Amino acid sequence: MRALITGITGQDGSYLAEFLLKKGYEVYGMLRRSSVENLYRIEHIKDDIRFVQADLLDQLSIVDALKEARPDELYNLAAMSFVPTSWKQPVLTGEFTGLGVTRVLEAIRLMDRDIKFYQASSSEMFGKVREVPQKETTPFYPRSPYGVAKTYGHYMTVNYRESYDMFCCSGILFNHESPRRGLEFVTKKITYNAAKIKLGLADSLYLGNLDSKRDWGYAEDYIEAMWLMLQQGKPDDFVISTEETHSVMEWVQGTFECLDMDWEKYVKTDPKYLRPAEVDLLVGDSSKAREILKWKPGVNFKELVKIMVEYDYNQLKSRI
Repeated sequence: MRALITGITGQDGSYLAEFLLKKGYEVYGMLRRSSVENLYRIEHIKDDIRFVQADLLDQLSIVDALKEARPDELYNLAAMSFVPTSWKQPVLTGEFTGLGVTRVLEAIRLMDRDIKFYQASSSEMFGKVREVPQKETTPFYPRSPYGVAKTYGHYMTVNYRESYDMFCCSGILFNHESPRRGLEFVTKKITYNAAKIKLGLADSLYLGNLDSKRDWGYAEDYIEAMWLMLQQGKPDDFVISTEETHSVMEWVQGTFECLDMDWEKYVKTDPKYLRPAEVDLLVGDSSKAREILKWKPGVNFKELVKIMVEYDYNQLKSRI
């Protein structure tokens, strides 16, 4: 089996590449041409991956990538994925995260409709939630340019499935974290900076809305769900979540508890970190995935926080 992964250098892409290599796949990774390579998440497996150069903004390059890789499965994980930046670059977010999906789907339609396609949809599509918990049939109400673009990509995936009888799935993944999370994301920002404070490398941590609630899972658990979707007899969309919700405040408290510190001495709020339109509560109903895919999360909230705190603390300590 051959798989092509867009966004292979990201958190999910790196875990998915590892997962598929262990299953005996030939793994191809799509990279954008840049002056600086950003392969640190896949450094340990890069010799086992075949790279093809393409860009979600360039239709012809995607077609050429499909010609070269000839994949059985294509996982579209590439996107402009940091929500706050989507307000600063809404047009570029729409190009990558929305229209980029259409370009990939169109390339598959033109080249080989037997390719199974996975689209990384997002719980941010629910935004100002219409019901709690959120499931596959919950109406979307995105509250950021990122959420809007993801919603467009999601519906294009559905449209190509229904219009051209293509095997197209969307995984509506709720927040999923890991030691490989980027520093700009709030979970990593908290664990990394708390570890710095513990080691005497910083003295405070500034955050935005501590009351926002999210359904946080472990990225490595969620990768298996992506793969399982493409192994089914028919394509469909699935919510992937832990079915629990926790606030940013709880993440802060759990982090500082792991380091045996009092968070109130170090954590401060700053209005500059507030979103123009906030998503207050996300919690997913993943019963469909649990029933059909036989999938369930393996790492709980407390364990996830501990995994990330210990990783960041040990990494920082090794550099001192």
